[in-house]
Amino acid sequence: MGNTVSCCVSPGGSPKVSRPRRQPEHPDVYQVEAELYEPDSGPSLQHISDREVPDDLAPEANPSDHPRASTIFLSKSQTDVRDKRKSNYINHVSPGQLSKKYSSCSTIFLDDSTVSQPNLKSTIKCVTLAIYYHIKNRDSDRSLDIFDEKLHPLSREEVPEDYCRSDPEHKHIYRFVRTLFSAAQLTAECAIVTLVYLERLLTYAEIDICPSNWKRIVLGAILLASKVWDDQAVWNVDYCQILKDITVEDMNEMERQFLELLQFNINVPASVYAKYYFDLRSLADDNHMNFPLESLSKERAQKLEAISRLCEDKYKDLSKVAMRRSLSADNLVGIRRSNAVLS
Repeated sequence: MGNTVSCCVSPGGSPKVSRPRRQPEHPDVYQVEAELYEPDSGPSLQHISDREVPDDLAPEANPSDHPRASTIFLSKSQTDVRDKRKSNYINHVSPGQLSKKYSSCSTIFLDDSTVSQPNLKSTIKCVTLAIYYHIKNRDSDRSLDIFDEKLHPLSREEVPEDYCRSDPEHKHIYRFVRTLFSAAQLTAECAIVTLVYLERLLTYAEIDICPSNWKRIVLGAILLASKVWDDQAVWNVDYCQILKDITVEDMNEMERQFLELLQFNINVPASVYAKYYFDLRSLADDNHMNFPLESLSKERAQKLEAISRLCEDKYKDLSKVAMRRSLSADNLVGIRRSNAVLS
């Protein structure tokens, strides 16, 4: 509108008359004047990526959005880790025989957990341990009615009076999460995304996960993560068959409010996912929950080499499409590596 002659910028113009338009002698000056006289067309809707984030939700301070912000669960666990190390030092407690295996020149130990394919059992243990530290070292008991187990019970059993005062043990949290993942056949990646959504909820909604709401918050995070991550998502009615005393209407309302509290931000960047994965491994090391190690056999080495070659070929194909290389640099792309010798 600012670059053409119309009835809004030319008083003598009429939208009904079709006549050839004269080019101005000074097009630059005319363009500026037309833009200055352009009427206000009302507020324009910004794209979601161009909107400014409030100061209290700055991505640099939110670990679920920013890859360089430290995770909340790891910082909450450090208090107990330091206390354990200090107690062992004061009481002269020996760490005992080392149970962790280390590689040598003749033997290489690897676990079957990678950032792209984590071990399911170990990942669930680490995620539930992170939730345990969230509850144990919480700052307060801020909550919402939709997550209160007293107002929205998950079973017909009567909720005890002290349900909001006794912290659950790690094994209870693990048993609850393992039941849902086993019945719904969810993957280990879904467990990591569940923890991302959980910490994002606590940050956005400014609430705490405590004994009165931890089950419903975890259930809502699992429900959302399973729908976002898995191609064949589990329906809400399927969770009602696992937790037989909860209604579909309750599940739908909890999912709706969970999404509203997240401001419908369900994006999990690869950098954030990788950060949570490696922080969970650090949490496992701090609590002596080592991932199971196996010696590298010839068959397994060949399998890893095949997977690596497949990923390398995909990366080369993407590189050819993403950027143009000069002819003089073509010979520098293919890096030759020596073959490993397996005895």
